[in-house]
Amino acid sequence: MTDQVLPDRGFSPERRTQALIEALPYIQQFRGAVVVVKFGGNAMIDPQLAETFAEDIVLLRSVGMRPVVVHGGGPQIGELLARLGKETAFVDGLRVTDAETLDVARMVLVGKVGRDIVGAINVHGAYAVGLSGEDGGLIQARARDEALGFVGDIEAVNPGIVRRLLAEEMIPVVSTIGSDSTGQAYNINADTVAGALAGALAAEKVIYLSDVPGLLADVDDPTSIVAKASIGKATEMLADGTITGGMIPKLTACIDAVEAGAQSAHMLDGRVPHVLLLELFTERGIGTMITRNLDPSGATP
Repeated sequence: MTDQVLPDRGFSPERRTQALIEALPYIQQFRGAVVVVKFGGNAMIDPQLAETFAEDIVLLRSVGMRPVVVHGGGPQIGELLARLGKETAFVDGLRVTDAETLDVARMVLVGKVGRDIVGAINVHGAYAVGLSGEDGGLIQARARDEALGFVGDIEAVNPGIVRRLLAEEMIPVVSTIGSDSTGQAYNINADTVAGALAGALAAEKVIYLSDVPGLLADVDDPTSIVAKASIGKATEMLADGTITGGMIPKLTACIDAVEAGAQSAHMLDGRVPHVLLLELFTERGIGTMITRNLDPSGATP
């Protein structure tokens, strides 16, 4: 019998071992912690990235963390509206949502995107449960502006149904449709929902996956990632014009999430395979972390 030669598996045994050792203290630290992950950008559209995202979420659960997934679906809503021949108007970047558009949004978010995420996670075990913000009174909403139609703002988050699912070691997957006291539904920004839900759950972390590598000090330089910032520093960067364009709502969502009660907020590039694991279980991380303060004494800068 000849010796079997194993093919190259990508990493040496030493590097594999070091990765596991490096992850251990973080696994111990975050065991039992609630982590809210907002899933968006190309990671939702690219099947391979969607698959690695599902693997990461299941791994978080498997090492004792309690992940909650919040998702949007703007591109998918726009695609179906176009196929139906319905034109879409925007005001300040927000889609004007009449009754017909709202029906499409509910179908896409709850019936398509949410089900796809649940299905991808449940390939690895019967863990994920799809929810709408309408379920169990999870998200109480009100109209943002009459000119926008059924676009909503959050009035309150009642996370009881999510807590019950987490207690059963399930993975809630939340579609961002809320409702008011009359039962009227509203489409709500997914970043906003993720932050508000993370605050209501007193989450250890809320993580935003999008198509940017993190908070950039220079929007034209992808290497200018700010690895860590306090709320105070992040607010200064908004005020002095360092942060512009599409980075403004992303950073604002992080600040709001921490102020609402999350321990930290993270901006990660969802185009990087297994980016969640790189951020949570490695010493250097990969994106941007926003915390209430960075001063070891506890003082807010």
